[in-house]
Amino acid sequence: MLLLVDNGSVFTKKIVEFLDFAKTDHVSSPFDKINPNDLNKSDSIILSGRRHNDQKMNALNSKIINHCIVQNKPMLGICYGAEILALTVGGTIRKMSSIQKGPSTIQVTQQNPLCSGMVQVYQSHSYEISTLGKSLIQLAHSDSCKYEIIQYKNSKIYGTQFHPEMTHDGLFLIEKFIKL
Repeated sequence: MLLLVDNGSVFTKKIVEFLDFAKTDHVSSPFDKINPNDLNKSDSIILSGRRHNDQKMNALNSKIINHCIVQNKPMLGICYGAEILALTVGGTIRKMSSIQKGPSTIQVTQQNPLCSGMVQVYQSHSYEISTLGKSLIQLAHSDSCKYEIIQYKNSKIYGTQFHPEMTHDGLFLIEKFIKL
């Protein structure tokens, strides 16, 4: 079963619709309703984006990320999910000089099981990952962001700075993640 952690993004509904369409066994839960049993029962986890910063949300998402690392469990962090992944494992984020919103093209630079080449994505963020730390790998970049897709070491733990749930290419990326 896939666990979708709803961190309050306005786009989370699109992820749920896609998981339903793909007939994926899943459960969606607000971040503040997640319990250890939910984590233990899940085979993989998606962390949604967010609307507002919240210390409790940050702490819980970091615990979820650490659970995935220790249990070697597939995880996909979307936008905020990628940012909290970076922060949890020693990277940094920064406020951007302007909000990134709308269609964008990213270039995949490292071979990976989720996507390749040029990928059409949707951006909606005002923060970005600024350094990766020692345990993250850059898989893709764009003109506006250096770290569009990241991976934790050689695991099945990924983060996307963009919102894959908003484009055809992005949904294909989620589909590939589901099949890992």
